[in-house]
Amino acid sequence: MLKSIALGAGIGLLAFLAVNRVDIWPLVFVLALVGVFYASAMTGRVNLTSGPGRQASLPGIEFSDIGGQNTAKSELQEALQALRRPHAYAALGIRPLKGILLTGPPGTGKTLLAKAAARYTESAFLFASGSEFVEMYAGVGAQRVRQLFHAARSSAKKQGRGSAIIFIDEIEVMAGRRGQHQSHLEYDQTLNQLLVEMDGMTPQEDVQVLVMAATNRVDLLDQALMRPGRFDRVVRVDLPDREGRRRILELHTRNKPLGPDVELEAVAQETFGFSGAHLESVCNEAAILALREEKATIGMAHFKAAVDKVMLGEKSDRRLREQEIRRVAVHEGGHALVSEWLAPGSVSSVTIAPRGMALGFVRHVPAEDRLLETEAELRHDICVCLAGSAAERLLLGEASTGAANDFEKAWEIARRIIFAGLSELGIVQEEAVSTDVLYQTVHHIMDQERDRVNGFLEGHAHLLEALAGRLAAQETLEGDSVRNLIAEGEIA
Repeated sequence: MLKSIALGAGIGLLAFLAVNRVDIWPLVFVLALVGVFYASAMTGRVNLTSGPGRQASLPGIEFSDIGGQNTAKSELQEALQALRRPHAYAALGIRPLKGILLTGPPGTGKTLLAKAAARYTESAFLFASGSEFVEMYAGVGAQRVRQLFHAARSSAKKQGRGSAIIFIDEIEVMAGRRGQHQSHLEYDQTLNQLLVEMDGMTPQEDVQVLVMAATNRVDLLDQALMRPGRFDRVVRVDLPDREGRRRILELHTRNKPLGPDVELEAVAQETFGFSGAHLESVCNEAAILALREEKATIGMAHFKAAVDKVMLGEKSDRRLREQEIRRVAVHEGGHALVSEWLAPGSVSSVTIAPRGMALGFVRHVPAEDRLLETEAELRHDICVCLAGSAAERLLLGEASTGAANDFEKAWEIARRIIFAGLSELGIVQEEAVSTDVLYQTVHHIMDQERDRVNGFLEGHAHLLEALAGRLAAQETLEGDSVRNLIAEGEIA
């Protein structure tokens, strides 16, 4: 009501001045500026009871619903005992934790762990993203931090709970190292307010507030935030191992009808390096493929196709010329043949069907997850990378640009050999190795493995020719088919 009266009075005043031939444009300009700043201030105010990044009801996620993160769950549950058993902690004089930072690659379940933590402790749960606290207007981010902590305490009291959990996703956006931003200090003010709020929490408060945050760039965070008394625990949420991947697949297939041929253990073995999000996508894509074929159940073939799709994308409708099909078949046949020579049973499938940016690819199945790699294993990987171009030169007379990505991978592996102290240079520091020495050493390693691959393929050209021919005719071969062909040729 008052706003309407003020607006009407302002318009009337402007009209009166205009009738009396008074220059009203300076006044209009000033009023417009006031209006812009007022609107910005109103936008900066945060509605903490609704909308994204604010208060949420108690999540339905429990720790039992999260697979592949047993270590992270165990460490997190131990840290959360301060909220579940505050009196026992107080009796022993233990200071409750004020912050827990979840770090790890994207898609590993950091947000799910935060939701499960709220359920586990039956705490009021508020969530936000780091980007929500950063504005171009000074003071807005700090104001939002204050309001978020105030809302956490108020929400817990309204719900009759003694604790609240604030979860901030992508916290590196608002909590990067201070002094990096030259234009204005809005980022620093926001971080300073967060530091004050976390440091001001004490066990004597009516509501114990725990800050949980997630990031995959912990190296960007300000050191003041990482000290004890703020983020007391850093919980590493890594990519799952094979057993963890199998458990995640079981969780995501609970509501899906699986065919009798489905072996989740085999799917877990073929998805080394996949995160929980990737595995969820594999299960979902497999169900979509089954629906596309109007099948009542999801078969093992659907899972294998889904793994390929998640890794490389949908099949391309590009049509290759006959000469290109021949070249791709020779190239991929070289990769598969050398891989089976160096690590029997390592090839899961080989195809020349274009997917995404790849015209063909060989999918490998590691016998077990490798946490450490020897020099021999790394050199084997280089051989497999170089085998495609070597096969092209042997059977077609020259290589093509299709090996460019293979060379990049081989070059990076050779660098890892050097900086792991496994090369002829011995133990070295990266900054102390000149560009010329690094180049010469990498080139020497590549030449050694190229000669090794060339010698093998020249002695088994008939097998390479047979494998390439069968690939060109059938487009896709399973690993067993490749091994049967090799066995028939009595590979040495």
